[in-house]
Amino acid sequence: MRKPYWLNKKIDFNLCYRMRKLLKELHLYTVCEESKCPNISECFSKNTATFMILGNICTRNCLFCGVKKGNPQGLVDKDEPEKIKEAVKRLKLKYVVITSPTRDDLEDKGANQFYEVIKAVKSLNFVEAVEVLVPDFCGDKESIKKVLEANPTVFSHNIETTPFLYPFVRKGAFYKRSLKVLDYAKRINPQVYTKSAIILGLGEKEEEVVKVLKDLRKVNCDFLSIGQYLAPSKKHWPVKRFVTPSEFRKWEDLAYSLGFKKVKASPYIRSSYLASTYLSREKPTQPTRLN
Repeated sequence: MRKPYWLNKKIDFNLCYRMRKLLKELHLYTVCEESKCPNISECFSKNTATFMILGNICTRNCLFCGVKKGNPQGLVDKDEPEKIKEAVKRLKLKYVVITSPTRDDLEDKGANQFYEVIKAVKSLNFVEAVEVLVPDFCGDKESIKKVLEANPTVFSHNIETTPFLYPFVRKGAFYKRSLKVLDYAKRINPQVYTKSAIILGLGEKEEEVVKVLKDLRKVNCDFLSIGQYLAPSKKHWPVKRFVTPSEFRKWEDLAYSLGFKKVKASPYIRSSYLASTYLSREKPTQPTRLN
């Protein structure tokens, strides 16, 4: 599909040089690069990145995601927590976001690595907050509990799409299980902010999106990101439609009316984009419900 005029963001890799050099030196990955995020040059030029721990190979085959698929063979970099800590120190990041590919090949699904990275980063006295964007850990409660023992500020898990589309674009994942991950996290630590994201343009219906938003509020999800799906390649799930900026504003208003504490909805919004701003206390505009 031909992109509409409002999807005109350009990627300038010249602005990414310093960040990419640092990442290469420390042998680190970012979801910004691995998922082909359209915001990469904007974020990298501001010395901001979302670190991706546990390698760059995912054990699942979601058709909307640009991260490599395959078998990581149980490999875990034991030095990764210190490498992330060093990167945060050099970049002087006050707000740190950590994510990972799904690692179903690991017994704990990667939970202990999240724990160790969070603890390493929080040992830096200038770091004010740590956000983790986790996979579903196959619904394992002990893995979720382990991550929360490190006391992250924000615990994020993306719902991504509507229940009907899960068998097509999120093979190996289950809608109700993802909701339970967020629910269990909030039950373990009611003080932690929970966050999720949904991408539009995969073929979802309006009433299905409304249900997702209501289901997320039922599990007391605090923050929500809503963005436009852009296919990483021709081999991925095709874009079914482009959502207009005015419709995104309506979704944002509806989400606020349902009780979300902070919502960002626009074509280029991604779950970790402008992550630190979700903790700001600015008041939302008066909501306008969708018909």
